[in-house]
Amino acid sequence: MKFLFFFFLLMPFIGASQLQEIDLKADSNMIQISGVAISESTLEPLPYTTIFNKTERKGVIADYFGFFSTVAFPGDTLYFSYYGHKTEPYIIPDSLTDNRYSIIHMLREDTLNIPEVTVYPWPSREDFARAFVEMEPYDDALRRAQRQLSGESLAFVAAKLDTDASLSYGTAYNARSTKLYTNGQLPVNNLLNPYSWAKLIKDWKEGKLSRQ
Repeated sequence: MKFLFFFFLLMPFIGASQLQEIDLKADSNMIQISGVAISESTLEPLPYTTIFNKTERKGVIADYFGFFSTVAFPGDTLYFSYYGHKTEPYIIPDSLTDNRYSIIHMLREDTLNIPEVTVYPWPSREDFARAFVEMEPYDDALRRAQRQLSGESLAFVAAKLDTDASLSYGTAYNARSTKLYTNGQLPVNNLLNPYSWAKLIKDWKEGKLSRQ
């Protein structure tokens, strides 16, 4: 009876010691995994990449420079996830002899071709129908640009602009050249120039002087 009493009394201590040995053995198999997640195409670090341990159901997030550090066991599967890149697994080798391991994991870009979407500035079907009926089919960007670049439009805009340094220099240079050309004689008067009159009559006959 005394033997049984002492046996039952020592059982909790024996079980605790065995569990402690199992925990020590498990801790001895743990590996510190550290590394950097980078892009395969640009070799740039991927900040805040998610590293999820599927075996242990735990995960960590890399820092701004893509650096991460986690604890795992040999054979665990780590999933690296980053926006715009494919989620790829990484299996920790079971042949590691050291309890520390460093890796550089590359993620491939995941390109998606999304169909074109045209956004129209009409809040309802009624507004769209009214705009469609009143639409000018030939009032495209090219025709609007042609109107803006026409001679009349450019002359109207130029009349509102102040004279800059280059225009002032050109005017002064032309006046000086005319003065040197007509030095010692009367200034040129195109009203008495027969070539100017001939050109005016020719343009009038060809219809170049008619209003557009």
